[in-house]
Parts: sequence; C-alpha cells; structure tokens
Amino acid sequence: MAPVIVPSDAHHPAVLHSSPPYTVECGPAASPNETPIRRSVLANKPGTPLKMKPRDDISTTWELINFIAKRYGDKPCLGSRKLIKLHEETKLVKKIVDGKETSVPKKWNYYEMSPYTYISYKELLEQVTVFGSGLKSIGVTLLEMYASTSANWITLAQAAASQSIPIATAYDTLGEEGLTHSLVETEANAIFIDGVLLKSLIRPLAKATLVTTVIYRDSLADVDLAAFKEAHPSVTLLSVDELYEKGKEAEIAPNPLQPEDVSCIMYTSGSTGTPKGVVILQKNIIAAVSGIDGAIEGAVNEYDYLLTYLPLAHILEFVFELGCLYWGGTLGYGTVKTISDASMRNCRGDIAEFRPTVMVGVPAVWESVRKGIIAKVHAAGKVKSGMFWGAYHAKGFLQHWRIPGSGVLDAAVFKKVKEATGGRLRLVMNGGASISRDTQGFIQSVIAPMVLGYGMTETCAMGFLMSPHQVTLGTIGAPVTSVEIKLIDVPENGYLAKNNPPQGEVLIRGGPVTPRYFKNEEETKASRTDDGWFLTGDIGEWTPEGHLRLIDRKKNLVKTLNGEYIALEKLESIYRTSNIVANICVYADPDHVKPIAIVVPAEPALIKLAKEKGITGKEFGHLVHDSVVERAVLASLLDSGRKGGLAGIELICGVVLVDEEWTAQNGFLTAAQKLQRRKIVDANHKHIHKVYKESE
Repeated sequence: MAPVIVPSDAHHPAVLHSSPPYTVECGPAASPNETPIRRSVLANKPGTPLKMKPRDDISTTWELINFIAKRYGDKPCLGSRKLIKLHEETKLVKKIVDGKETSVPKKWNYYEMSPYTYISYKELLEQVTVFGSGLKSIGVTLLEMYASTSANWITLAQAAASQSIPIATAYDTLGEEGLTHSLVETEANAIFIDGVLLKSLIRPLAKATLVTTVIYRDSLADVDLAAFKEAHPSVTLLSVDELYEKGKEAEIAPNPLQPEDVSCIMYTSGSTGTPKGVVILQKNIIAAVSGIDGAIEGAVNEYDYLLTYLPLAHILEFVFELGCLYWGGTLGYGTVKTISDASMRNCRGDIAEFRPTVMVGVPAVWESVRKGIIAKVHAAGKVKSGMFWGAYHAKGFLQHWRIPGSGVLDAAVFKKVKEATGGRLRLVMNGGASISRDTQGFIQSVIAPMVLGYGMTETCAMGFLMSPHQVTLGTIGAPVTSVEIKLIDVPENGYLAKNNPPQGEVLIRGGPVTPRYFKNEEETKASRTDDGWFLTGDIGEWTPEGHLRLIDRKKNLVKTLNGEYIALEKLESIYRTSNIVANICVYADPDHVKPIAIVVPAEPALIKLAKEKGITGKEFGHLVHDSVVERAVLASLLDSGRKGGLAGIELICGVVLVDEEWTAQNGFLTAAQKLQRRKIVDANHKHIHKVYKESE
C-alpha cells in the first residue's frame, strides 16, 4: 500500500513515511541456517551500540518521572472517573440445556460515571514520592499488583521503584491458583488490590503467609471485610488514602532502583501450565521506552490524549503508558466494560467522554469496532450504504496513488464514524496478537492510521513497532531502535533463511530483552541463547521493503492427516473478519484433513442470518443449535476464507456454535485476550467429534 499521511493539525505536522528499505543488514549471516542481523534504519549505524536510553540523563524510571515533572509541570497527566451508581437489570433468556428448553436469568450491569478529573505531572511526582515513603514506612519489601488498570496502579508501581522496592504483577483475572503461585514464589509481603477482589485473597493468603499488608483502592463491602478479617485477623488493611497519609507523616527520602536492579516480576497469564514470572530490570524498561520513542518518530507528543484500558499487568500497556508520559501526553483511564456508550446510564462511555487522539487495542477490540460500523452502515439503507462504500473505495484509490483529496471524504462521509470514537483519533495501534489485513485497512481508511506492534513480556513488549510514517498493510513494521533481529531456519516446516523471501523463527536481541524467568532456570535456558538472543517461537519473513511479516507460530502449527501444516492463528485472523463472528477458535488434529471452527456468533448478525433463511421467532440460545443456521454460518466463514486467500487445506469443514461469550473472567481467554485453546476445545469436545463425524 502507498504511504499513509498522519493527519496534520497545528501540533502534528503531516509527514510522509520514509522511503524503503526500512531495515539494514549488519554484516553477513553468522551461519548458513540464519539470516544476517537486521536493524531499523532509524537505529544507530551498524557496528555502533543500539540506543538504550531515550535521553542520556534517563537511566531509571525515577529519573524519567523527575524529568517529565520538570518538563511538563502543571499539564494534565493522569485522568480518572468515579463510579456514581451501578445499575443492574435482570432478564430471562431461553437456552437449550441438555437438549431441553429452559429460561435462565441473566444479569446486565450498566455504569453511571463521573466526568474525568486530572492530576498534573508535578502532582504525579509528588504522589510517587509520598506513596513511596508510605510503602517504605510500613516495611514493604516486594509489592504484588493484583488490580485493574488505574491511575493508582501506575503511580504505586513507580512509588515502589522510588524506594528500591520491586513489584510483581498478576492479572486481576488470573484466578486464585495463579495468584497464590505468584505470591508464594516471590515471597511478597504486601499486595495492592481492587476492593471488589478482596474475597479472592482469602484462600491464597492461607498459603502466602508472608503477606502482612493489603492496600486497596475503592470501597470494601462490609461482608467482604468481615469475611477477610475473620480469615486473616493479623493482616493489615490499608486504603490508598491511608497509605498516602502514612507517607506524608514518614517523609522518607527516595532511594530509587538502579539500572541493573530488578524492577518487576511480571507473571504471564499463560494459556497452559503454571504462570511464569519474567524478571524485568530497570534498564529493560528504559530501553523499551527508548525503543518506542525511536520508532514513533515524534508522531505522538504532549498534545495527545491516550485512552488507557488494557491491563497494566500486560507489558504492552505498562511500557506504552510510560512512553506516553515521556512524550508528555495526557492519559485517561477507562475499562473494557465502560469504554462504549452501550454499557452506560446517564453519561457517555470512556471513549466519547475522554475523546482520545491515540488509542491502543487488541484484535478483538478492532474487529468489534469494524463490525459495529458495518452494521450501522447497512442499517442506514441502500443509498447511505452505497455512499459509504463508494467513499471507502475512493479513499483507498487516492491513498494508493498518492492523490490528495481523501480529507474531503473524511469530512463528508466518515465524520459521523469518527465522532463515535470521540472525533479526535488520529493514530491507533494494534498489539497482543495478529490482526487481519482487511481489518487493518478498514480501520485505517475509516477512522485513523493503524500501526502494528509485536513483542512479548520477555522482550519488554519490544520487537517491532511500525512507524506512523511507514504504514504498510500485512506487516508488523521494522524493529524498534533498541533491538536487532535475525531469522533462523525451521527446517521441519520448510522455513529457511535461504528462501526468497528469507524466512525463519524470529530471534530478538537488545536492551529490552529480559535476563531470565524467576526461579526457573530450565525455561530460561530453553528460550535464550548464550549470546543473548531470545527465541520467540514465531515465524516471519522479510518483505522486499525491509518490514517483517509474521506467517506462523511454531506452537500453533498443526500437522493434519495428509501431513500438511496449518497455522491456527493465521486462520483465525481471516475467519474473524466475517460479520457473523464475535470470537473464534480454529481447531485441527492429526486424525482429520481439515480444521473446524468453534464460534461465538455476534447475536444481531446471527438473528439476521436466521431470518434470511426463513427462521423467525427463535432466540439466540436456540439458533446456535439449529442445523440450518450452522450451515449458513459455515458458508459465511468459507466465503471469508476464500476472500482471504486461504488454501483448500485451510478451509474449515464444519462449525460448532456456542452461546456463551468467552471472557477472561470465565476462563476462556487469557487476560491479554488470547484464546485458552485447551479449555475451549475441552468444553466443546462432544460437539467437535459430532461435526467431524458429519463431515466425513
């Protein structure tokens, strides 16, 4: 695709992407089974050290916080909303349970929230200093973070660093077993938690006996408080406000972590097995901030507003928030539940209230946005629908041939769509998993340029981040400026460095690469080479322009009955573009030739599809068991697969429809919104067997 122009205004001058190649080789390959090492053209020249700091005077997060407080002063920094009232509604819905129709009560929660209020950059430094003093005064040696994303979360994390106190992070949806494991393994003696999660601490603290203090945000229900105190009478409960007062009284001078010190033990949500703790040093975090700063090329700055709602226990959100603070942006905290107007009462959702200019999301978010827009376009009638799609294709043509004028289409046709996301979005980013080329192109044309990122906890979220001035479809861009990349052969699957284009497993080396797993030498050795390369398990290929395209993942490659391999994540990213799909898990095994799909349908789309097939009067819970509907969904997915260029072996032979949404709360997704494949397959084992039998 031709260059995408980042929309210009008084603070963001329009800049075209730089010309390819976007990466440079750093000498010849070390062996025949690997490619030469590559770096971004934006990094230092080959043979010179990679840039590991955003500035020479910033080598720790404490120095970063002091720098931004001095530079941005009274500028709004962190914004939050308060819950005014929770509105609950209960309805009876019909479902098929064990082959029988039954009515089941289902509860919906709606939120009434206050407007955003802000603290300034100077106030952030003051809070970090006082909270740090408070943590030190009560004897905290390691602080577990077990709470949803909030201004308190990022502030307490930096407060701990200001007093040489490492933190450990666990997703608030990790479950009691995972939480217990992280508390016991790290020997944490304090934990920060949301008030509503207090009950979930009762059993873990029976084993994590070193925890003496629980710091909570929001209110505690009397029943939760009574039950907790009865189970753990010796554990001290402190509100965030009480901790702040203790810090003011103690006035303990900062004693910050140094670059080589352990800053965080971040537990992965992991789709299988016991969560692993990734040891992250201060220098890893700073190198990550330096990497995204170099890759962004000044496209985000102090005039930007970032909506923050992804888990801060996920490395992508953690690093990107620090990056936005370094750039001087304003952060507005929201939640997945309150992001849209649909879940609100007497107020707007977070995105409409905050009106971000920059937003980070995962594929599920962007697919939901795309499908929501398309549904509204179709509902507007043939004339308006025709205008929309005409403008959409015209804009693509103008961008492809670098012809000016797409701004006119934005103002005339896409304005209302943009208003649904606050009206100010000028840059969006996808991370966490791969997104289909079609969805990236749609969001880019209708809302804002989309850049893709790639990394993992073990590399401090760093690896690749597409520059807003190098936007291309179907790739993850060039390496960030603090890492270098090479590909090594995966001969069993035919991915070789000598192929054209060069292919292989992606290896990453540089400042953001973390040193080890916590108390897990075996996994550490298996994932890292002696000379510092991290083995990602992902398979990529270099494009002629010097960007990387992810094409497979070793763990999700499945050999089918005819001996061919298929890549599950690749298939899911394409089938997910079907409007009928709310979520999808593709399953394949060695006993069958083709895969099948386990699908959570989008309810409005499923009902519409059923009507087209002459099926009316049935509720959602019935439709997922209707054979006519199943065949229609299969046809829709096959159409998406063929349009997406899938080979015959990659086309599914059947579908299993389920009416229960997959969430991190019910265990079918990780906190990072990735599929818990084993659990999904186990829950639908009988249906999978039935579909395969019928397809034979």
